[in-house]
Amino acid sequence: MIKTTVQIDGMACSMCEAHINDAIRKAFPVKKVTSSHTKKESVILSDTPIDPEALRAAIDATGYTCLSSRSEAYVKKGLFGF
Repeated sequence: MIKTTVQIDGMACSMCEAHINDAIRKAFPVKKVTSSHTKKESVILSDTPIDPEALRAAIDATGYTCLSSRSEAYVKKGLFGF
């Protein structure tokens, strides 16, 4: 799995987080997406890498600003980290 972290400017509340999450879910086949307006970021888990330009376009279309994104391999940890 791939973990993509996106820095987003313009989120002010939990409703903003929901708008971002919905836009990402509609644009890409993701396993999980969570956003935080306090951290100003979204974390996306997917099976395949997400194109950074397509991600930027999907977020910018909602009225928020995608500042940066980075991807890394994600390994789910089991019970107690084993």
